[in-house]
Amino acid sequence: MLKINLPGTMSKLVQVEAADVCVIKGSAAKRTKRKEEAGFCLFHFIWLKLEVLSFADNQLTGQFPPSIGNLSALQVINIGVNGLSGRFPDCLGQLRDLYYFSIEENNFFGTFPVSIFNISSLQTISLAFNRFEGSLPVDIGFNLPNLAYLDVGQNNLTGTLPHSLSNVSNLKGLELFDNSFSGNVRIDFGSLLNLNWLNLKDNNLGGGTISDLDFVTLLTNCSKLEALEIGSNRFGGVLPHSIANLSTTVTSIDMQHNQISGSIPFEMKNLVKLNALYLHYNQLNGIIPHTIGELRNLQAMSLSANNMTGTIPDSLGNLTLLTGLWLRINNLQGGIPSSLGNCQNLMELSISQNRITGALPKQILGIKTLSTLLDLSDNLLSGPIPVEVGNLKNLGAFGSIPFALNSLKSIKAIDLSCNNLSGQIPKYFENLLFLELLNLSYNHFEGEVPTKGVFSSKINISLLGNEKLCGGLNELHLPPCHSTRPRKSTVTLLKVLLPVIGSVLILLTCRTVVENRRRKLAHKSSSTLRVEQRFPMVSYAELSKATNEFSSSNIIGQGSFSSVYKGNLGENAMPVAVKVMNLKQKGATKSFVAECEALRNIRHRNLIKIITVCSSIDFKGIEFKALVYEYLPCGSLEDWLRQSNDQLEAGNLNLIQRLNVVIDVASVIEYLHHHCQPPIVHGDIKPSNILLDYDLIAHVGDFGLARFLSDRSPCTILETSSSSIGIKGTVGYIAPGDVYSFGILLLEMFTRRRPTDNMFNDGLTLHEFAKMALPEKLMEIVDPSLLLDLKPRASNSSNPGNYGAKIEECLATIVKIGVLCSMESPSERMQIIDVVAKLGAAKEVFIGGRA
Repeated sequence: MLKINLPGTMSKLVQVEAADVCVIKGSAAKRTKRKEEAGFCLFHFIWLKLEVLSFADNQLTGQFPPSIGNLSALQVINIGVNGLSGRFPDCLGQLRDLYYFSIEENNFFGTFPVSIFNISSLQTISLAFNRFEGSLPVDIGFNLPNLAYLDVGQNNLTGTLPHSLSNVSNLKGLELFDNSFSGNVRIDFGSLLNLNWLNLKDNNLGGGTISDLDFVTLLTNCSKLEALEIGSNRFGGVLPHSIANLSTTVTSIDMQHNQISGSIPFEMKNLVKLNALYLHYNQLNGIIPHTIGELRNLQAMSLSANNMTGTIPDSLGNLTLLTGLWLRINNLQGGIPSSLGNCQNLMELSISQNRITGALPKQILGIKTLSTLLDLSDNLLSGPIPVEVGNLKNLGAFGSIPFALNSLKSIKAIDLSCNNLSGQIPKYFENLLFLELLNLSYNHFEGEVPTKGVFSSKINISLLGNEKLCGGLNELHLPPCHSTRPRKSTVTLLKVLLPVIGSVLILLTCRTVVENRRRKLAHKSSSTLRVEQRFPMVSYAELSKATNEFSSSNIIGQGSFSSVYKGNLGENAMPVAVKVMNLKQKGATKSFVAECEALRNIRHRNLIKIITVCSSIDFKGIEFKALVYEYLPCGSLEDWLRQSNDQLEAGNLNLIQRLNVVIDVASVIEYLHHHCQPPIVHGDIKPSNILLDYDLIAHVGDFGLARFLSDRSPCTILETSSSSIGIKGTVGYIAPGDVYSFGILLLEMFTRRRPTDNMFNDGLTLHEFAKMALPEKLMEIVDPSLLLDLKPRASNSSNPGNYGAKIEECLATIVKIGVLCSMESPSERMQIIDVVAKLGAAKEVFIGGRA
């Protein structure tokens, strides 16, 4: 290992592999060696003619040295993928020859110095994967005429996209994903003829209006365009037919999770190099064009959760490179085309929740690569299941019942929920050794429930909605089965056999317990290790120093398994929240592992960002585990809702702020349930687990009770997150289930009444309280502070009567959503996808009413 000491404010020694040592160019660059020992050297940047500074992909820590700004000959600065942190200094404005600047994947925060955007020689700027705030300069396009690549993805940037970017004619890549940019896209892409990559995903762009997608037509002039990614925004309007006129170089189109309507143009066949088409979770209608089958390079297509009608085109069988086809949650009819059997690279096929009829073609079951997902649930399929289903040896999830499932020895999840299946539960399910989850809920199964294999633990199975089942584990609380026991002719034989069988069972049980414990320990350590490898590690001593030795005065929150301390970490005193696990508490280690595993797999702008982890020992040699998160200064939603009347005068969340918060939280739940693989149930949605930043944007945290699920339909996610699986949570907020918890949270926010208030007894709950008030007594239960805030707005409105009606309409929609989400039966609750859409519509009503 080489030890390198960076001068300036970065005095801390860091270690890097010899092969990763910085690149230093320039004829007059000098090296000063302070140690003669082999394998060690110490560099000092003492020559102003240094041209290239590259420390990328190491383990550097500390702050960026302002003295680097004195190296006036620098042309390249590349310190990406390190552990540098703090506010970035305003020190580079004089580097007039700088053309490449990359600090991506560090932990910088605060507002980025505007001076960097005035260096006209810059061609590449990459600030991605940090925590910068603020907005892009409105004149950025005028000051950076040579810019070719701009990447500021995954930060906390806000504001609108500068129109001046239209002036950067050399722009090739524009990466603005995963921020909080808003407003319409006003960039004139018609003048950006060299653009080949546009990524605006995961922002708040658009306003659900018909003009939102006008910029797509301008992109038809970009003859080198390869990728158009605008998913997870608020774009509305009709899908422009000009999308089919994009350059034939386009390989990827991602417009998922918007409010786009209209139909898919037949002319899409023109995009001959297209390999990925994601249009799911929109409001598209019409048929799937048969011309899609001419896109021979297509590898993934998702049209799920739209209003598509008609049949599945036979021509899709021409897409021999297809690996994933998702058409679920539409109104498709007809049969499954046997031509899909030609898609011999297909790994995932999901057609659930349509009106598909007929039999399952045996050609589908001949696809040997179909190993991850085959979901045909919630359709109208009939006829026998072909014995060829046994060919799918590695299938991970199946959506409808097969006769030959016994041969699928590697199957991990079977989801047959929400169908009209009948008969007995197949006994051979006991023999599927790798089966971890079985969901047979809401069918018409009858007879005895097996007790071995997956049936040996109630948390692995869901049998709700099958009223004729009997037997099984006592914990299932099913009625006993009525059977006649055969007479035994020889009591002596029983006396001999029973002790022997009992001894064998005891030995097997002991072995199973030992093996299970070994597997659990291995899983815990591997889960923690994977997270530790992703994030830079921090020592116990550093956390102790950051929190004033874990002083009680630094505590900002406490839970069942942990305490949260405010701290200032590192040389730059970065404000952080340190979640220290109470490992003496039973279940704390499991909670830590669950949170590590969840954080390893998720990324969303409304989730609290993790900075680092610590799994070590304290000064007494006792095991210590902690997670370090970004510190959000405005406290939790709980703090805002529990203010006294005196405090309300100084600060209170108004209607639009509360509405924004619930939309933020709903979008997180939708992301966890429908966009994570596998889906995740948070398990503890409540006000104290929702934190607010300076802009009052909500961030959901605390994944200590999170659980991973197999890919499944929305009905099953609701069911699996309910009592049959046994998820824990906070009293008053769970039935259990994330959607239920969200409903209670929403009602609490707009009535300012806890679900555990003393008034809720003798059968009266917050849910019933709100339900009984709809619609006539709605305004009697709404938080009075909301109405006080709205009165002056109404008096200043040009039409006070209309303003009041719009407000009441908005509140009625919100409370109704809360009531529907908190229904006792999971099948009666709203789906979170619909919740997000309805809340967005309610917001539009409010904004329109106050205009």
